[in-house]
Amino acid sequence: MMALMVHLKTVAHLRGKGDKIAKVTFRGLSFYSRVAENCEEVAHFNETFRWPIASKLDGNEMLEIQVYNYSKVFSNRLIGTFCMVLQKVAEEGHLELTDTLTDDNNTSIKTNVTIEIRYQPMDGMVGVWSDGDFLDVPDDRDGTFSFETDSLLSGQSHGSGTSPGRSLHGSIPTFRKAGKGVFSAMKLGKIKSSRDDHKKDEPAVLDMEDLDKKAMRLAGMLEPDTISLASVTAVTTDVSNKRSKPDIKMEPSSGRPVDYQISITVIEARQLIGLNMDPVVCVEIGDDKKYTSMKESTNCPYYNEYFVFDFHVPPHVMFDKIIKLSVIHSKNLLRSGTLVGTFKMDVGTVYFQPEHQFYHKWAILSDPDDITAGSKGYIKCDIAVVGKGDNIKTPHKANETDEDDIEGNLLLPEGIPAERQWARFYVKIFRAEGLPKMNTSIMANVKKAFIGENRDLVDPYVQVHFAGQKGKTSVQKSSYEPIWNEQIIFTELFPPLCKRIKVQIRDSDKVNDVAIGTHFIDLRKISNDGDKGFLPTMGPAWVNMYGSTRQYTLMDEHQDLNDGLGEGVSFRARLLLSVAVEILDTTSPEIFSSTEVHVESVSNISESATGKIEEFFVFGSFLEATMIDRKTGDKPISFEITIGNYGNQIDGVSKPSSKKKKKDGENEEEESELIQNSSEDEADEDGDLVSVSSTPPMKPVITDRNYFHLPYFEKKPCIYIKSWWQDQRRRLYNSNMMDKIADKLEEGLNDVQEIIKTEKAFPERRLRGVLEELSVGCSRFVCLANKDVNQAGRTKLDRERLKSCMREMDSMGQQAKQIRTQVKKNTVRDKLKLVQNFLQKLRFLADEPQHSIPDVFIWMMNNNKRIAYARIPSKDILYSIVDEETGKDCGKVKAVFLKLPGKKGFGPAGWTVQAKLELYLWLGLNKQRKDFLCGLPNGFEEIKATKTGPGLHSMPPVGLVYDMKQVFQLRAHMYQARSLFAADSSGLSDPFARVFFSTHSQVTEVLSETLCPTWDQLLVFDDVELFGEASELRDDPPIIVVEIYDQDTGKAEFIGRTFAKPTIKMCDEHYAPPRFPPQLEYFQIYRGNCTAGELLAAFELLQIPFDAEEIRRALIAVHNFAVPQIKIGQGGRADLPPLEGPTDSERGPILPVPLGIRPVLSRYRIEVLFWGLRDLKRINLAQVDRPRVDIECAGRGVQSALIQNYKKNPNFSTLVKWFEVDLPENELLHPPLNIRVVDCRAFGRYILVGSHAVSSLRRFIYSAPDKTSNNWATAAKLMNGYMVLTNGGPQPRSSPSLSPRSFSRPTGDIVVNMDGDPPVRKMDTVVKLDAIVEESDKDKKKKKKKKKGGMEEEDEPDESVLDWWSKYFASIETLKEILRAQEAAQAEAEEREDIEIAAETAGSKTKERGKEKKNSKDKRKGQAADGSERRPVKAKVDELVVYNKELESEYGNFEDWLHTFNLYRGKAGEDDEHALDDDRIVGRFKGSLCIYKLPVSEEITREAGFDPNMGMFQSIPHNDPVNVLVRVYVVRATDLHPADINGKADPYVVIKLGKSEVKDKENYISKQLNPVFGKSFDIEATFPMESMLTVSVYDWDLVGTDDLIGETKIDLENRFYSKFRVTCGISSSYSVHGYNSWRDPMKPSQILAKLCKDGKIDGPHYGPGGKVKVANRIFTAPTEIEDENGLKKQTEEHLALTVLNHWEEIPRVGCKLVPEHVETRPLLNPDKPGIEQGRIEMWVDMFPMDMPAPGPAIDISPRKPKRYELRVIIWNTDEVILEDDDYFTGEKSSDIFVRGWLKGQQEDKQDTDVHYHSLTGEGNFNWRFVFPFDYLMAEEKIVISKKESMFSWDETEYKIPPRLTLQVWDADHFSADDFLGAIELDLNRFPRGAKTAKQCTLDMIRNEQDLPTISIFKQKRVKGWWPFVARNENDEMELTGKVEAELHLVTAEEAEKSPVGLGRNEPDPLEKPNRPDTSLMWFLTPLKSIRYFIWHNYRWLILKVLGLILLLLMLGLFLYSIPGYLVKKMLGA
Repeated sequence: MMALMVHLKTVAHLRGKGDKIAKVTFRGLSFYSRVAENCEEVAHFNETFRWPIASKLDGNEMLEIQVYNYSKVFSNRLIGTFCMVLQKVAEEGHLELTDTLTDDNNTSIKTNVTIEIRYQPMDGMVGVWSDGDFLDVPDDRDGTFSFETDSLLSGQSHGSGTSPGRSLHGSIPTFRKAGKGVFSAMKLGKIKSSRDDHKKDEPAVLDMEDLDKKAMRLAGMLEPDTISLASVTAVTTDVSNKRSKPDIKMEPSSGRPVDYQISITVIEARQLIGLNMDPVVCVEIGDDKKYTSMKESTNCPYYNEYFVFDFHVPPHVMFDKIIKLSVIHSKNLLRSGTLVGTFKMDVGTVYFQPEHQFYHKWAILSDPDDITAGSKGYIKCDIAVVGKGDNIKTPHKANETDEDDIEGNLLLPEGIPAERQWARFYVKIFRAEGLPKMNTSIMANVKKAFIGENRDLVDPYVQVHFAGQKGKTSVQKSSYEPIWNEQIIFTELFPPLCKRIKVQIRDSDKVNDVAIGTHFIDLRKISNDGDKGFLPTMGPAWVNMYGSTRQYTLMDEHQDLNDGLGEGVSFRARLLLSVAVEILDTTSPEIFSSTEVHVESVSNISESATGKIEEFFVFGSFLEATMIDRKTGDKPISFEITIGNYGNQIDGVSKPSSKKKKKDGENEEEESELIQNSSEDEADEDGDLVSVSSTPPMKPVITDRNYFHLPYFEKKPCIYIKSWWQDQRRRLYNSNMMDKIADKLEEGLNDVQEIIKTEKAFPERRLRGVLEELSVGCSRFVCLANKDVNQAGRTKLDRERLKSCMREMDSMGQQAKQIRTQVKKNTVRDKLKLVQNFLQKLRFLADEPQHSIPDVFIWMMNNNKRIAYARIPSKDILYSIVDEETGKDCGKVKAVFLKLPGKKGFGPAGWTVQAKLELYLWLGLNKQRKDFLCGLPNGFEEIKATKTGPGLHSMPPVGLVYDMKQVFQLRAHMYQARSLFAADSSGLSDPFARVFFSTHSQVTEVLSETLCPTWDQLLVFDDVELFGEASELRDDPPIIVVEIYDQDTGKAEFIGRTFAKPTIKMCDEHYAPPRFPPQLEYFQIYRGNCTAGELLAAFELLQIPFDAEEIRRALIAVHNFAVPQIKIGQGGRADLPPLEGPTDSERGPILPVPLGIRPVLSRYRIEVLFWGLRDLKRINLAQVDRPRVDIECAGRGVQSALIQNYKKNPNFSTLVKWFEVDLPENELLHPPLNIRVVDCRAFGRYILVGSHAVSSLRRFIYSAPDKTSNNWATAAKLMNGYMVLTNGGPQPRSSPSLSPRSFSRPTGDIVVNMDGDPPVRKMDTVVKLDAIVEESDKDKKKKKKKKKGGMEEEDEPDESVLDWWSKYFASIETLKEILRAQEAAQAEAEEREDIEIAAETAGSKTKERGKEKKNSKDKRKGQAADGSERRPVKAKVDELVVYNKELESEYGNFEDWLHTFNLYRGKAGEDDEHALDDDRIVGRFKGSLCIYKLPVSEEITREAGFDPNMGMFQSIPHNDPVNVLVRVYVVRATDLHPADINGKADPYVVIKLGKSEVKDKENYISKQLNPVFGKSFDIEATFPMESMLTVSVYDWDLVGTDDLIGETKIDLENRFYSKFRVTCGISSSYSVHGYNSWRDPMKPSQILAKLCKDGKIDGPHYGPGGKVKVANRIFTAPTEIEDENGLKKQTEEHLALTVLNHWEEIPRVGCKLVPEHVETRPLLNPDKPGIEQGRIEMWVDMFPMDMPAPGPAIDISPRKPKRYELRVIIWNTDEVILEDDDYFTGEKSSDIFVRGWLKGQQEDKQDTDVHYHSLTGEGNFNWRFVFPFDYLMAEEKIVISKKESMFSWDETEYKIPPRLTLQVWDADHFSADDFLGAIELDLNRFPRGAKTAKQCTLDMIRNEQDLPTISIFKQKRVKGWWPFVARNENDEMELTGKVEAELHLVTAEEAEKSPVGLGRNEPDPLEKPNRPDTSLMWFLTPLKSIRYFIWHNYRWLILKVLGLILLLLMLGLFLYSIPGYLVKKMLGA
């Protein structure tokens, strides 16, 4: 064991006489020296401090020594600090030095300190402590202090079982505590181990020289370089950690229903197992089921069907729902079909995916009834889960040509293996305790009367839900303590895609079963999927269940809480359970293969398995109860505290009726009786300790009109409860340590964000400090956590969790250290994100899944009714002798806000505070009880219970009386609030603020009609009495609550609330910087969970000094020993900073905020551009006619001109006005600017129409252009320009501001060159490359093409084929490529960052090299990116830009100079996040603002053409009405929300602009959710009257009205006037005819000339050789163009267009002009706010009517599918498997025929004739199939139109990939035909047929990916052999035959010219097949069959038999006729 020893010798050169004390800190652990009394110049301490350390001493660790003036009464005052880095010590092990201290401001002072430090590994010193070394015990000279040794050494008493080293470790803090105890015994000020008080609020700003000096000094004798500057800053910039903004959320967020929409597209299925099936896919979410249509006889059905499910449930209920996809075979109305396979996943898994969705992924199906089988097939689907306000970026839907790689795109989250194994999940349920009554006592009495026995009133059983299945245990009749000992077994794939197991205790009842309590087990928390992870395991452990209150009522209003919805408000029961998982080996034969849930019984477990039962003690003291809601009434109020069932007096423990004494159940019986305050006195070492769990009732006193408080004053009631639980504190300790690290980290991160937000200096230093703290915290955790490892009741999970937490924390510490070295000014934000991940991880780790001690509940009771509660996790108040392990609120006074239980707390009721308690809580083992008062504020006496008896001294008090109180004055500087919630119908509020502190409250004045009140008011609270010791108050002052109300006639309405903590000044501190005067800060105002504005204020709490004599008397009264004279500064109030009187005579006696606190003001001028008003709604049914706009800011303002007739022209006549105003210098403190619109009615009446508050003026602040940078937009551009001017020098470095096109080869002074290939293309065919490319280049290209051979069979598209859609699809491909490239680039950037990190650590030289490398890499990458677009050899097609979002978001809403402000009116919606704000919009104000400081510089006003009337708004167009032709192109819509019952919609487009409306109703598209409209609409409009374009998609209905699916709105006016030139997009190349012809009436050269004239820039000058000069840039481009006849002409248009496409590079006026584009806009439905109902792709062109008229609209009508005919000739088959046995001969044979169809047209299937009796599997057919079909070349889909059912009104169009299916069958006459095999050919890419039957093998299908494929659409004719396959019983593919076929594709025209017949018919008949004679049908030609089948085989047999028959006949005849002959002969006839 190693140790660090510090010998503190002396501190010299002290100023003044007095007592001194020193504090030495290392690794966060501080020791105090003894007090050196009455030192003059030198204090001799001569003490040694020793720290045993577990980890090696690190060179950058710090030792800190602080020297204080010691004061018995007040807090100790810091003299100075000495810090040193222990590098030298770590190296040499010993160091002696004398050095000076530094004071608060880091300046060195004379005082110096002499110390000696040793660092050595300890050998024999393990258990030996010399007490004197460590205890901060004053000399025991006067006998005042006497110790009992055992209390000191109590640290060892329970560590006795562990190794000596460990106990030593655990006991250090005990000594520190004991030392503190000494002083608390004196009841005087105690020595706080408080944090470095002096440093608390020091601003985090240091000068660099300062730091260097400090570094030198710290390093002592070390070299100045050896100490890292960072480590110094980390120490010195300690920003206040106690936040002035406590984070308290009032309203419960869980359990609140939210809208969700789940959309699932089932695209197709593949590789389904089974023969010739008719599959249907069933999509099931929770209880909702939807089915796709049925596809006949196919194993790879194509559906492309879209389903939408809508839910309105709380989030975690949603995320627990299971999405189940199953494939069912041959389902119809009568039969339910057979299940092929299913796939399950919970909604949460989808929601937590990036973008909340899986897109185009394959789900693996498995069979739930047979887990030994493998995959049953795959379904390709998209699943997306949208909550309110989520926007889903759907990847752009285009033709899906990318071939599906199933294995690479499985529907599984990241990190889950594709091959999941089956596993058993065992949930063992042992027993439960503490169940509540679930039946009324009346019923029980009735039963008792009849049956004569008293029964427990509950019949519990446990139900477990997991992955959509549920299992339940048996019911235990009538038992409050049921014992089940059963296990429920689930079988599920592992890892499961369902996160939580739900365990519920239910009460079995004849009518309906109800839940008693619910617990969720999160599998992520009980397992770890890392390399060293472990399978889910848990317990056996108790879980606590919480729910509604325990009294039984028939209609429990909080029943939801028992089902696990919302936060439980009371303990319900606890359940002992365990979870285990076993991975199954599915190959073993004895496995049970079904996944049914089954239940088995298990053996009982011993009592001790869950830990040793210990006695716990809870102590609580109520120091203050304020803000009690007046609604609770003025009956006496009491508070009750419960833990589990202990302490619950109204409805506590239900005693088990039958006294079944279990062997070890004794103490449980005791437990339950103890609680009933039973009279059976329990003999305890405490004497008769009976729990007191509630405070005495007390009548409340009125605070103000809303709240009461309880008059506790100096008497504070206390409670205490004893309870018995298994001792599992270790779990909670580890949790606490991580929580504390996380809290500290969160606080630090908030600080950093605050620093960044308020733009203070050096956020990176604070972040370094945070990371330093984090790494120290982590290493401390690793030291402490590994204790009590062999304690009773440790489960496997405990061990595994410990291991994984240690690993995680260790690596986190390492990473934190590493990141800390990389924090630079420019990387702060990125690193901040990284560190936030740490925070989430910490919070996740800290959540302990195995409970031990239940939570503590505090209830406010009124009249024995429960009113409001608070729930405090028991770990937060758990005591440990190790500081880090103690709960964060243990032994601390904490503000607790009570809330209403359950649903009552939702909505406005949950916003009011029910009560605010200042509460002290302590929970620990009864053995540790002596420490329970240690954290209370000092200066109290205990009041014991009146009961006399032995052992009274150790009884806890029932009350405390404070005799020490501090008197303070609170000053609340209420400056202003902004963006408040609108509480009145006018859309404004009349706000005032009410400030609550302790039992006092005061209000500001009411300011009427504003959302941004500036109160500028100081509220003074005099004589506020606070109890406790001064220094503690300073450390953690009480909370101030500020509530903001809206003053109405009658009752004020609540707007919102915020919390703050004051800065405190004690008497002995100076009111001086840096802490005073305090700064104004912004506090976020909350209303429920929504924000409702911000408050700008500052709060200070100033101590009022006492009279010394008073204090002395008080002390003598308490302690009967003499107290020397106490010296204190002059008494009285003089010490408080003076208050200025009210300066404002008008405002009456209102104090303004004093000067040092209110912001410094300067003079600003605000110019306002008034443009116009739009869309004003009616007010009180009257139309707005003569509106005016009033602008107000900081009390000054300006009014617009009056609009005389709003209907005729809603624009203002005077455009610019201005006013001057005094605004704060600090931009962050600028007050909001209010815009109000009033309507001027007759008789001088004004009516408010609506208002808007501009909360941040920052974006309108004008800064003069910087002359030095030559007015160029960015320095980067400047750099680029400069490098290029070096005349053909090096290639310009890539700079961020340039588009990728400008990577160019500079020659001469050409600045912008076009892409490698110029943008002109010859129009007849694109094969000839551009005119300018040299010949040689062409040849090269051709050669390349030939080489590519097989790949490059694509011929260049024919010009006549190209249309607008070709351009569109090409662009979509590009968009996809760009998206992919972005992803790749992002990955590369991350990689690069890692390289940089490595480089940084390696030193500066490598850095330089790294840079060079990086740049060259950049260059390469730039070229690559440029090339990537040409990499796929795809036809050159001109492209447009497809934006996968609205154009506005790309171009900043087109608010480049004209801004739109929404005007609001009416009350704000109560809903979350103000979703209903849209309903409050009553119109829009268009205009702009410009703010600048006066005086303004001369240069601006002197510029040529400066119009003084327009101020800063020079050169803006005039706002007279303009006539415009608006041309709207609607391309298509995707993913529409289904509107009809059948899950489809019949969409059509409606376009509205002003009064005109175009309905395209007759062209609706039937049953389509992805309709292609391909339409353009022309509308004439007049701006400004008609400027809002609405494009809606409606659903056509045969009867009833059509429903709106969704709509999108476009503000055309902003687009029209924008400098981005949105009127008509600029295409990438110029041509005069063809699919890409120029569509703007102005040619590029005209546009360019106009832009140059408007922007006052020089140009354009066209020069020879294809150059043009604009401003000082030169562009090149080709100069020739071809017309439709192929003649070349000279033109300047290409040049002009090049400039336009690069307009953003023009200095000063340049900006990116909008290119030719298609934008994708979300469709929204007002009934479902915030949830996308689909998207629409469209664009808008606008042409002013005073310009030349534009040409006709581009034709974008959907491509008509082309009619084709596929002719398939089946020549022969071979090796077909033989199915039948012959009747006569038993030979194998088959009656073969072939069936074929095109996918989607199963009903048109065609069969060949039958080749009977094939003995070899050979068949001859010569049979022709003819399949006509419609085909879309561009999308590679067949288009089918058919009616869905007989009842359908019209046909539905389907698009299906072209796939030909051929099947081989065996014909049977009297039974169904047998299916033998099939092949499916994708006509776009299928393997070439084999030349001969021999070469045709199964590999042609198996290795389809690797073989070259052909397309019938290119080849037209192809012949060959293809294999037929089927799957055998083991799911393997087997070859079942081969077919020789010829495929011939002809167009419809060709088919008409050369028709052919079906089968072998005319025209063009095929010859009859030459079949063997055996191929015939026996009952049609019986003679033939005899000849072939019988004669052929049995002819010799037949001949013999015939001979025999002849012989026999002859013999018979002979015998027959012989008697006659004989007689004849004999008679001689």
